[in-house]
Amino acid sequence: MLDRRKFYIEGEWVAPLAQNDFEVINPATEKPIAVISMGTAADIDRAVSAAKKAFASYSQTSVDERLALLEKLLDIYKRRYEEMAQTITLELGAPITMSREQQADVGVGHLQGFIDALKRLKLREALPNGDLLLREPIGVCGLITPWNWPINQIALKVVPALATGSTCVLKPSEFTPLNAMLYAEMVHEAGFPAGTFNLVNGDGPNVGSALSRHKAIDMMSFTGSTRAGIAVSKDAADTVKRVTLELGGKSPNIVFEDADLDDRITGSVVECFNNSGQSCDAPTRLLVQRSVYDKVVEIAGRVGLDAKVGNPAEEGSHIGPLVSEIQYGRVQALIEAGIAEGARVLVGGAGKPDGFETGYFVKPTIFADVNNDMRIARDEVFGPVLAIMAFDTEEEAIAIANDTNYGLAAYVQTTDATRAERVATRLRAGMVHINGAPHRYGSPFGGYKQSGNGREGGMFGLEDFLEVKTLHLPDVG
Repeated sequence: MLDRRKFYIEGEWVAPLAQNDFEVINPATEKPIAVISMGTAADIDRAVSAAKKAFASYSQTSVDERLALLEKLLDIYKRRYEEMAQTITLELGAPITMSREQQADVGVGHLQGFIDALKRLKLREALPNGDLLLREPIGVCGLITPWNWPINQIALKVVPALATGSTCVLKPSEFTPLNAMLYAEMVHEAGFPAGTFNLVNGDGPNVGSALSRHKAIDMMSFTGSTRAGIAVSKDAADTVKRVTLELGGKSPNIVFEDADLDDRITGSVVECFNNSGQSCDAPTRLLVQRSVYDKVVEIAGRVGLDAKVGNPAEEGSHIGPLVSEIQYGRVQALIEAGIAEGARVLVGGAGKPDGFETGYFVKPTIFADVNNDMRIARDEVFGPVLAIMAFDTEEEAIAIANDTNYGLAAYVQTTDATRAERVATRLRAGMVHINGAPHRYGSPFGGYKQSGNGREGGMFGLEDFLEVKTLHLPDVG
């Protein structure tokens, strides 16, 4: 078992101020793979102090200096790419093929996207009225990241902080901390000045809250549940710091009768089950035009039956376990709620798949004949669970799609390009995928309503970490 009890503070791996061990569990075997330390408010004080001290000089570095550091970090990440993929598979349970092709890849794609954006960023801009606009680093940033796409969210927060000249303290999820500690090694090797990046492990109620409340933190960037995001906002309110949030989702996937059904339903089911359904933007509500509803249900059932679970250490397109026993229990409760509320189980259901009694594996599940009042249609399941419901008209589809507290992503399937854009503009979501188009590196990621505020990735991601200053210049002549 790995001993990873130390924190990364002011350029060094240091012992925690108080002993508080926590075991990291392999979700496929339910056995511990590492022991970390759970930090305290005193550890956060030490890390924030280091970041504040470093900000004085790091904020004055040039864009070219920071670009050189980011380019070096990119080279190091590429060299240690397989190590990152294997680490994520071990602690998250993502199948190794998926870890290589998706989970680890985001560390390259987002970093390159920020490098490209930083090269285009205007730090000085003359306004038409004669004033001068400056963009400056916001300061010391507190970063809290989740377990489901761990390095994705770390890259989307750490990189823009460092790229803009800010400094940061990262609290990764205690369920998947090893990839974050590996990333810290890469940041150290790249040569970022001591104190610019710091890492303290711990839970949300103690370490996360201490970070959010800290008077010397200028900005909080949080990704996780809406419930926890509300807590971060409340903790940060007393010091009126900037807060950006990327929270939950219940993304509608609207299928019109003219869509390429075989292709788009297959793709939709696969996308819903990707990462064992543990994605905030997963297309979990399949809204189907009634004229093709039966055919869609038949296709979805066939694709769902073909979905397999398997050992995440093995190559292949199978589905891995959920991250933890807690998450397993939450998903099981919602599957059972769907059955109790009268939804038709098309594929899967409650319990573990045959042959997978050990590990937090769930049956890939599809419900048909769902209505938007059921819990499986309203609550974020965060597991491989799809809910299918019917609609008659375009107006009804839009109404059902928008009838949610969330607004992260939406999906539209139609061969009518005019309708696709018309519907997309009326959906209250931050991102709309049309006919399976993917999210691309450098484009903004984020949502409406209780899915959060702010945007991550590319130029918009840099702007969240910048303050705007206006110089009111005297008139000339």
